[in-house]
Amino acid sequence: MAEQPQPISPVKNFFAGGFGGVCLVFVGHPLDTIKVRLQTQPKPQPGQTPLYSGTFDCFRKTLVGEGVRGLYRGMAAPIVGVTPMFAVCFFGFGLGKRLQQRKPDDVLTYPQLFAAGMLSGVFTTVIMAPGERIKCLLQIQAATGETKYSGSLDCAKQLYREAGIRGVYKGTVLTLMRDVPASGMYFMTYEWLKNILTPEGKSVSDLSVPRILFAGGLAGIFNWAVAIPPDVLKSRFQTAPPGKYANGFRDVLRELIREEGVASLYKGFTAVMIRAFPANAACFLGFEVAMKFLNWVAPGL
Repeated sequence: MAEQPQPISPVKNFFAGGFGGVCLVFVGHPLDTIKVRLQTQPKPQPGQTPLYSGTFDCFRKTLVGEGVRGLYRGMAAPIVGVTPMFAVCFFGFGLGKRLQQRKPDDVLTYPQLFAAGMLSGVFTTVIMAPGERIKCLLQIQAATGETKYSGSLDCAKQLYREAGIRGVYKGTVLTLMRDVPASGMYFMTYEWLKNILTPEGKSVSDLSVPRILFAGGLAGIFNWAVAIPPDVLKSRFQTAPPGKYANGFRDVLRELIREEGVASLYKGFTAVMIRAFPANAACFLGFEVAMKFLNWVAPGL
């Protein structure tokens, strides 16, 4: 069972989650850029070497060719999207927990926490899908040498002009397939680790910073272990030319497995896992710090 140290406030979750999301982007965006470039690099012709041989080769080439700014390319879209997205994500989790409680002091089971996390994944897709589409397009354009978009806003305008709102929201189903189960795993794992890391006789709310970082980082790894295959499909689908995958993600899946095998569904695995721990550790630490501040300034909120 998971301990509920105090009544759940979805409103506080909203504000604290937004701050946690900003912390996550600043720490994790460079490796997210590497992940997307690895996932979307073109298949080499016979006799040719791949554009990137792996995570560290991609990191080196990006750094040498574009400098530190190259690693943070496309960050405006997730920064603008991630604050409300993580705010909504943590709000959804708080609401999911609240809806399952009959009394404010009810202790939720881990399957209930998983269900609450899945609800947060549904909530976030509305914001996440267009932000992910813009981010992926900006991240790969530097690698291809073509400069079609001058920035996040220009990318959004061109997508809307070319295909309307459907162009902006391309990949929404795959974003849902990624985020709903992954968010359930994310929050359940974090709550479980917080409970087992809390010394006997102590409260979960008094957990030390290193233990919060460890629980948050490991929760991020569990999240991405679930999310990587649909994330690979999503990146391919969202960056493909219009009309390439007429039947949606099924065409992407068939093409990937036919040409590159099942292992291709885990492209970018190293970059994702290297990024997952520090980025999500920063996210949950930011969330917990913000929550403590909100409990201090507005205990009745």
